[in-house]
Amino acid sequence: MEAFLTSLTFVDAIGSIGALIVVAAYFATQMRMMNSEDLTFPVLNLLGSILIVYSLLHNFNLASMLIEGFWIIISVIGIIQHFRLRRAPE
Repeated sequence: MEAFLTSLTFVDAIGSIGALIVVAAYFATQMRMMNSEDLTFPVLNLLGSILIVYSLLHNFNLASMLIEGFWIIISVIGIIQHFRLRRAPE
């Protein structure tokens, strides 16, 4: 474990934090600790994906970049949808 931590670069750490954020948000929704329709869910997904993309810009992987690109687009749509639904008359 010590060898792993000493070889971990700043870029890898940022990407790993991003992955933890995305997985934690998903876990929280599955455990009903967070509602996927709340603003927190797409914001956490957006933040996590941006951090992962940052790491991918330094260690490129096409498949990972594609999925993170879609994740960012879907998260932005979720954020926009959240604010549109809040403004809609009931």
